[in-house]
Amino acid sequence: MTNTSPVTKADKARLEAESRNATKAQLYEFWYYFSQNKGAVVGLIVFSLLVLMAVFAPLVAPHNPDIQYRDSFLVPPVWEEGGKAAFLLGTDAVGRDMLSRLIFGARFSLFIGVVVVSIALVGGVVLGLIAGYVRGTVDTFIMRIMDIILAFPSLLLALVLVAILGPGLINAMIAIALVLQPHFVRLTRAAVMSERSRDYVIAAKVAGAGHFRLMFKTILPNCVAPLIVQATLSFSNAILDAAALGFLGMGAQPPTPEWGTMLAEAREFILRAWWVVTFPGLAILITVLAINLVGDGLRDALDPKLKRS
Repeated sequence: MTNTSPVTKADKARLEAESRNATKAQLYEFWYYFSQNKGAVVGLIVFSLLVLMAVFAPLVAPHNPDIQYRDSFLVPPVWEEGGKAAFLLGTDAVGRDMLSRLIFGARFSLFIGVVVVSIALVGGVVLGLIAGYVRGTVDTFIMRIMDIILAFPSLLLALVLVAILGPGLINAMIAIALVLQPHFVRLTRAAVMSERSRDYVIAAKVAGAGHFRLMFKTILPNCVAPLIVQATLSFSNAILDAAALGFLGMGAQPPTPEWGTMLAEAREFILRAWWVVTFPGLAILITVLAINLVGDGLRDALDPKLKRS
């Protein structure tokens, strides 16, 4: 017989220290490869500033975004003739401060991105896990539905869904999440199919692990990296689609300071007051570009094939 010595407190402490050191090494490696992409670092800085601006919008914004100054209709930015120091980026057609509405609009855009990606990610991961693990008829049924969704242009399908559900920000987010979900389903399914035949999964199955544990505890953690990248890119798509629906009058409704809705309200003033259209458009452009740059950096840091020695 072989005697097994009990695990001492010193052994536990040593194992915990090794685990912490391994985690620190992984984080350092991740940041090293991420920081090699200078565009991703710039995107992360810009996105962090947007998040801070959105969180502290009541403190940062110089005015209430819904207050109408009746003596200041279509005031130009402060650097143009006729501009006022109280309105740095001018005012819109009903006298609301553009800068304040842009700052509060960041709240809505980031909120839309978080909610849409959360819904699409959770639903897509569950369906993708089931399809990739169970296979057979269940897999075929799920994937054919996803193929049908992908067969339609994403914005057109979202527009149809919002028309059915009714205009509004909540319905727009639900529609966009349903449109983005097939990407997560297909990605999760492909990752599960490549992982389910590996030795560690077979060993866990032989050890008596149930199907639920195999899917969510054993396989899923090894599929996280591509899902993080896809979630980041879908975040920017959600903001773009929400702005498009708002521009078409099917998303957030006035007087909500959402960037797409602001563009829709300013359409008739494009030639008279360039700032009411330009600044919301630039806000969408900068936000989406920053998120896409961060997504590229995450891809470089999380994909072993792209890591440079």
